[in-house]
Amino acid sequence: MRYDSITDAIGNTPLVRIDPAVTGLRNIDLYAKLEMLNPFGSVKDRAAWNMAREALPAAVERGDTIVELSSGNTAKALALIAGMHGLKFRSVTNRMKVPEIKDLLLLLGAEIEELPGRAECLDPTDTDDPLTRIHRMLSEAESGYLHTDQYYSPLNVEAHLTGTGPEIVADLDGRAPDHFIACVGTAGSSTGVATVLRGHNPAVEVVGLVAHKSDFIPGIRTIDEVHEVGLFDPGTYDTIDSVTADQAIDGMLTLVRRCGLPAGPTGGGAFYGALRHLRAVDDGCTGRRTAVFIVCDRVESYLGYLRHRRPELFNQPARPDSVGTVTPAELSAAKVVDVEAARKWIAEDRPLVVDLRGPFAYAALHIEGSINIVDELFDELLRGGLPFGARQPVLLACPVGEKSAGYAALLTRMGHQDVRSLAGGIIGWRDAGAPLVRD
Repeated sequence: MRYDSITDAIGNTPLVRIDPAVTGLRNIDLYAKLEMLNPFGSVKDRAAWNMAREALPAAVERGDTIVELSSGNTAKALALIAGMHGLKFRSVTNRMKVPEIKDLLLLLGAEIEELPGRAECLDPTDTDDPLTRIHRMLSEAESGYLHTDQYYSPLNVEAHLTGTGPEIVADLDGRAPDHFIACVGTAGSSTGVATVLRGHNPAVEVVGLVAHKSDFIPGIRTIDEVHEVGLFDPGTYDTIDSVTADQAIDGMLTLVRRCGLPAGPTGGGAFYGALRHLRAVDDGCTGRRTAVFIVCDRVESYLGYLRHRRPELFNQPARPDSVGTVTPAELSAAKVVDVEAARKWIAEDRPLVVDLRGPFAYAALHIEGSINIVDELFDELLRGGLPFGARQPVLLACPVGEKSAGYAALLTRMGHQDVRSLAGGIIGWRDAGAPLVRD
């Protein structure tokens, strides 16, 4: 194959059957759509190019900077596209969580602007959120920016209406699969593909997968976060299930080690969620069925994430005192206090309030008198034992109260006598009308 431009190679990715000996499915053929084989390395290549290409000639003439609120694959693809056209690219985010992605973006010449955001995702309904204000500024005419706007642009969905979805149907000999399982990030790929498949077969079952509330899985949003994304419509999905980070890694390891597919954690989450769902319906199937999931990107960009979550994979000793080792029983026994009880406790006993969010979110708004220890750093501190005196009262706060509960349970196991988690996190505190201050 010969192309005039690397962007001509975007799309037409393979659809590969997963060996039934691996899946254990007797009546369902499971296929992986290998979006990791797009030239820039992910499913986001389609959306990035579709959102940018029509506006590029005018942007080049004006010398605009391409800007996207992204800290992942969309930013990577747009940085490459911008460089091809002699333009600058700026990634605006409130937290770069994957160091390899940040390093790669810098290598590609991207500018990275980390701004304060109250949550880990853009919340368009919160008019005071700095990320929201930046989003609106970038979208203004003649701003000097080409804002591709992945959270709202219909061109994101269109890339899959005209590409990914029809390709799946064509590779299945003109038929839609019986089941489509998709991880939900911006919701562009799942929305576009589901629309196409249902156009061929209205009975297609669409399963949306989100990250468990207490977990971070690159490329997958939690159920709280997806409701803040403009393209997300819960009506797209027949079922919305969650997967944990450990489940996503387990699925990824199977794809890598048993299937020869160097998939990242997002693809692993999709595979794990697909098998869990399909195994529950396999025995009741009449006749052969087909199912499709998307392998979004490759594993190489996530080695630091994996090393942190699973050090034993790299011949490093597992950490006994890590939040990932907290059992369900320990989690349920952790002390969790609501906003009213927390305010009373702070007023009477003056516990140390530790905000586990990123520094920019903390700078935007936080509980007065709290200190900021980012969750990754807090995790490192625990390697040396209890970071505070065992009798020091401590209140932990994170965005929605899930991660802080895990750390409260872990500290309790390690011998801390009075550590509590703020129910609902900083967002719950804000929504209750409790005061927040700004740096």
